[in-house]
Amino acid sequence: MSTPSALHPDKLYRKCDPLEFGFTTTEELDGPLEITGQKRALDAISFSVGMQHDGFNLFALGPNGAGKQTAVMHYLESMAPLAGIPDDWCYVYNFEKPRHPEALRLPPGMACALSGEMERLVEALFTVIPAAFSSEDYQAQEKVIRETFQEQQTAAIEELEKRAAENNIALIRTPAGFAFAPIKNGEVLKPDEFMLLKEAEREKIEKEIASLKNAMQSIMAQIPKWQREAQEKIKALNRLIAGFAVKPLFAEPGISYSRIEQVTAYLGRVENDIIEHFDHFLEKESSPQELLPGLSAMKGNFFNRYKVNVLVDNSRSKGAPVIIEEKPASQNLIGDIEHLSQMGTLVTDFTLIKAGALHRANGGYLLIDARRLLLEPLAWEALKKALRTRQIRIESLAQLYSLVSTVSLDPEPIPLDVKVILLGERTLYYLLSSYDPDFSELFKVAADFEDDLQNTAESRLAYARIIAAIAKKDTLCHFEKTAVARIVEHGSRIASDAVKLTAHMQSIADLVHEADYYTRRNNRQQVTAEDVQMAIDSRTVRASRIRERIREATLRNTILIDTASEKTGQINGLAVYSPGGQSFGHPGRITARVSLGKGQVIDIEREVKTGGPIHSKGVLILSGFLAARFAVQQPLSLSASLVFEQSYSGVEGDSASSAELYALLSALSETPIRQWFAVTGSVNQHGEVQAIGGVNEKIEGFFDLCAARGLDGKHGVLIPASNIDNLMLRADVVAAAEAGLFSIWPVSHIDEGIEILTGIPAGEPDAEGLYPAESINGRISARLQEMALKLKKFNEKPNGKAE
Repeated sequence: MSTPSALHPDKLYRKCDPLEFGFTTTEELDGPLEITGQKRALDAISFSVGMQHDGFNLFALGPNGAGKQTAVMHYLESMAPLAGIPDDWCYVYNFEKPRHPEALRLPPGMACALSGEMERLVEALFTVIPAAFSSEDYQAQEKVIRETFQEQQTAAIEELEKRAAENNIALIRTPAGFAFAPIKNGEVLKPDEFMLLKEAEREKIEKEIASLKNAMQSIMAQIPKWQREAQEKIKALNRLIAGFAVKPLFAEPGISYSRIEQVTAYLGRVENDIIEHFDHFLEKESSPQELLPGLSAMKGNFFNRYKVNVLVDNSRSKGAPVIIEEKPASQNLIGDIEHLSQMGTLVTDFTLIKAGALHRANGGYLLIDARRLLLEPLAWEALKKALRTRQIRIESLAQLYSLVSTVSLDPEPIPLDVKVILLGERTLYYLLSSYDPDFSELFKVAADFEDDLQNTAESRLAYARIIAAIAKKDTLCHFEKTAVARIVEHGSRIASDAVKLTAHMQSIADLVHEADYYTRRNNRQQVTAEDVQMAIDSRTVRASRIRERIREATLRNTILIDTASEKTGQINGLAVYSPGGQSFGHPGRITARVSLGKGQVIDIEREVKTGGPIHSKGVLILSGFLAARFAVQQPLSLSASLVFEQSYSGVEGDSASSAELYALLSALSETPIRQWFAVTGSVNQHGEVQAIGGVNEKIEGFFDLCAARGLDGKHGVLIPASNIDNLMLRADVVAAAEAGLFSIWPVSHIDEGIEILTGIPAGEPDAEGLYPAESINGRISARLQEMALKLKKFNEKPNGKAE
């Protein structure tokens, strides 16, 4: 096995050469903004938008701030103008079923025109109809009808009166009606005079009066019939006059919308209803101009029925609509039916139907944040129902769940043709895929955005264009090429990979804005690399309180971390803390103790349930490594314990498993470990050191502690060799490495690492599987053999027989 060596300082940080940029400042970059490094996601977006079959809606998945919405909008802004402008939609009164408003579909821009036409028409009716009914011709015809009725009634009574007179009987009009009385010599007989008449004469008069009364009753019975006939004639006259007044007003709209059968039929129904209810237009106090503010929206206002509730107006659209719904509540998606309080009762009508995002996006595209959608009660189910049925049915949630006691509406559903694009993190996508069977049917396309990009010249230039676009959009100072280069380098640091750049564009945008702040504070016209560095440093300082408290406790030996001596069974592991999204590393002491036993490696963290499952797995792997290497010829007669000292919040992850193994090997071989080293890396059962995350933060955390105590040229960190490409260390760490005060040691195998940590070779087995006596492995083999003999001797009974 080759002798390990420290990394050259050039490997600790990958610089971006400003000279590779063909501009001086980002002000010179005015080309279109291109989405780089997301070909897979962009192909998925293109496929979903182009696929016109049901269910091929899109879910754009990736971390927040990765530019999912920007990428989708960038594509749609180029495609939407090429698509056709969708139709307008409006709701109108249903004269046959008032609780079921009718939906009208009109060409773009014609819904508002129809609404205006109806308003002008109703306003004109308040002039035209009263004028028609106050005309001399109408008055004359109505007078004729009424006079005819009066003449018919008068003639019948006069005829009866004449008949009575011929029989010496008078027809007397009283407040109670008509009465008959005998007359003599032109005067009505008094009762006593009537009684003096002969009986035959009295009977004759009474018989005639009875006959006349019957005749009068017959006439009285005919009067209501004659009155109804007169009223029917007046109504027919009224309809005729109203029709003559109204029809000319409907002539022009009828021509304008003659090609739209649904509108033509609606206008016909409106015309008939106005003719039927013409009398409402004769009451001056009912005129919409004189109604109190707000009353026109109430159900009690008769004239609301002639309004047109424009739900969607695409008169100003340039193509297919692209709608972003920031608050995807159910009523904001499918629309709502509002209510007004009137006399203590909630009332509504079709004019209070409000459009939702699905209405506005109908015929185009709707973007929704998946997390916000799922947080809104009933919104997810409402969206799925609309997509599944391909129609938007507006339902009042209050009425649906009996929250209000009032009659609501059931508007006619509107056909739905929309492409829904959900934006969310991968966890949401996988959860919905696993637990909602409807999801895979409705969202068949996934645009999976990369977390990072390849660090190529194309990607670096894309970064420059993004910076230029942000500066122009938000009126920021433009960036010098050196400042762009520094942001590119920071993009690699965020990605924790020297050969990649982060795709988290929100982080880059935030850094651009912060750098602009320091540029203006320093009274500069252009952003320099110094301003970018100041923004990075200031961000670190703002989030450094916890880190500084931990370091302070370590420097005061409240937290015990040794960085100078050599100790057996003790090593400095490295952990990463991430409070509030800001990550930093700090060393932690790991200790191991061994004794006689049955081959158990006890993880104290697991025993007290402060260790996570991945950490416990890492410790169990150590048992496999020790058994495979040292227990082939003899039992592993030891009991070992491992613990993170002064750890009170739990331990998770396997990045300390190599450090734990080094501590065990040190304890078994009774060889001290150099405490001026810290170790990170996981290990497998073959002893191979594997890559871990947060390598930069871990190295810097140990460096900061060593620098605070004073660097002496011995301090360093062991990292997995597979993490070399992830190194993007701070400038002060790189400077210390260049000065020979700090070093980074890549290792591929435990044997390499133990040699660095102890100064003694690990040792390789000979043909018989024996290790050199003075090597680490040789010492461990000898120690384990000794422990096995001791255990065997201890287990023997006094009579010499095995137990």
